[in-house]
Amino acid sequence: MKTLVIVAHPNLSQSKINRAWTERAKQLPDTTVHELYRAYPDGRIDVRGEQALLDVHDRIIFQYPLYWYSTPPLLKQWFDEVLEPGWAFGPGGVHLKDKEIGIAISTAGTAASYRPGGYNLFTIRDIAKPVEALANYVGAHYLPPFAIHDARHVTDEQLAESEAEYVHHLATARRVGAADLVANNR
Repeated sequence: MKTLVIVAHPNLSQSKINRAWTERAKQLPDTTVHELYRAYPDGRIDVRGEQALLDVHDRIIFQYPLYWYSTPPLLKQWFDEVLEPGWAFGPGGVHLKDKEIGIAISTAGTAASYRPGGYNLFTIRDIAKPVEALANYVGAHYLPPFAIHDARHVTDEQLAESEAEYVHHLATARRVGAADLVANNR
């Protein structure tokens, strides 16, 4: 299985977590790491080039820091421009059908803040619903989200542990099934 990790961090060199995850993912076999902000500092996305990159991978992971309960702006633009009708969905839009799509995110809030009744009110799974819906819409299979919380306070030991867990997740994450959806909606 060929994996594409699309990293969308506006300032990756200043990121402790996303930078470490990116460097670790670059070492993995059958894995391509694509840094959007490095590739498109001017915001001009090569739509055909991005589509060609997606075509040759089976698993797509969007890696980013959580921005106001969403993705960084360039990733949203990427979704809008690259996932065209007739290519990603609609008549003839079968290029992502049966591929796997997931996210790997870092958050500033603690794990406890991402639960019902917590400071942020919602779970990461709830907050990631737009990407899950996107995967469904293009006929892809959604993978469970991978997240690390409290990014500003992660120790070196916790970072090393998260890197190992991320590598494991990239290799072994399984599609979210109907039973997972029922369990999450209780």
